[in-house]
Amino acid sequence: MARSEALGQVREINLPSATVRYRERGQGPAIVFVHGLLVNADLWRHMTPALSAAGFRCLAPDWPLGSHEVPVPRADLNPPGVANLIGDFLDALDLHDVIVVANDTGGAITQLLMVHRPRRIGRVVLTPSDSFERFFPPPFTFLPGVARMPGAVWLLVQSLRLRALHRLPIAFGWVTKRPIEPEVIDSYLEPSRRATAIRGDLARFLTGVHNRHTLAAARELPRFTKPVLLAWATEDRLFPMALARLLAATLPNATLAAIEDSYTFIPEDQPAQLARLIIEFSRAEVAA
Repeated sequence: MARSEALGQVREINLPSATVRYRERGQGPAIVFVHGLLVNADLWRHMTPALSAAGFRCLAPDWPLGSHEVPVPRADLNPPGVANLIGDFLDALDLHDVIVVANDTGGAITQLLMVHRPRRIGRVVLTPSDSFERFFPPPFTFLPGVARMPGAVWLLVQSLRLRALHRLPIAFGWVTKRPIEPEVIDSYLEPSRRATAIRGDLARFLTGVHNRHTLAAARELPRFTKPVLLAWATEDRLFPMALARLLAATLPNATLAAIEDSYTFIPEDQPAQLARLIIEFSRAEVAA
């Protein structure tokens, strides 16, 4: 499925273990986006126009979390492996002082990036994300076990063909307050429906998810002294504000910003507000 034209030009880069397809728009300081499970670069489609107009180079990859188009059969897709893939992406493009913006599962992976490969990161924006014990949060804790069952991933992704299921808590009902456009849902779900190799990548990631990864990262996060913005949804049902406050207490240089009228996918529910916060946060740090 085609991605939104608002994301910019389609590019690909060959990394040591994978080929990553990404979209690029704008010039200036680099923003690299990290989405979560069963979504892709389209998550950021409402934000890249404003951010590129404000003077940022927006890079929105499709990370191999089940909604990507290019299979990565040789890649290590355990959460630390995906974090290393992001690090390899930053290295390959020789990016410096990168602003990493992450959501949902991508936030957990970004925390691993922060503690294991922080060199190219300038600052981080974490929106509601898996953290500490919540990787995955209820009601998604069943997914790693299900992914180990033969044929279960195929059944899972095929069941989501029924649009009536999309507003259920086990689908998109607790991550967005408002329905996502059908063509974007198709962009998120069609790759794993159509391709055995993509389902294989998805299963490999799911079976590696465990909160030991986020708990281990949390022990190291106090050493990450670069600026972090925690842009959190006050009504989030999966990652409550208490989690954001715990992250703020753990990170030495964190700022917490509350966002109203949104669930987990702030880039879907409140993209303009999130873009404004990113611009203000980035400019304040440059000025400092």
